[in-house]
Amino acid sequence: MSDRVVVLGIGNVLMGDDALGPQVVEALLAGYRFEENVRVLDAGTPGLDLAPFVMEADALILVDTVRSEGSAGGLRLYREDQILKHAPQPRLTPHDPAVKDVLLSCKFRGMEPKGVLLVGVIPKATAMGVGLSEEVRAAIPAAVEAVLCELERLGVPAAPMPGALPASPWWEKPSEIAG
Repeated sequence: MSDRVVVLGIGNVLMGDDALGPQVVEALLAGYRFEENVRVLDAGTPGLDLAPFVMEADALILVDTVRSEGSAGGLRLYREDQILKHAPQPRLTPHDPAVKDVLLSCKFRGMEPKGVLLVGVIPKATAMGVGLSEEVRAAIPAAVEAVLCELERLGVPAAPMPGALPASPWWEKPSEIAG
């Protein structure tokens, strides 16, 4: 069993499918209870400020969209060695988190997690706008299940909440501001 497990949803909720990570976090928090040593957080679009989350984790589960071969909505799972297989690229947009840079920095300091899993989904569009494409929205249950399976493998299974309501992220609610 891992001592400290951190589940981080990464992504910008104002950039279409890039909101996948926060959406999965919302679904997890709406439907499951977690052991005391499991933190489930929306990390937004981190750069090197991702480091404190990584350094505090014995095991790290990241959820984000990924560039990969395949169709939009395709689920991809990557372990740390696969993530670090290629050198980090320059961070050119807010969609490019500094995951590789932070993992390498933490490894250099001897403060890296013992286990890392990236649960990725291939996006259809990451342009300015609120809301996921149908393909990526349809992949949320599979991404949630991948996180739950990893938590089970780590010995910290999540418990379904009886009578849980579906996730209702704030960024998808109609504006209540009247003009």
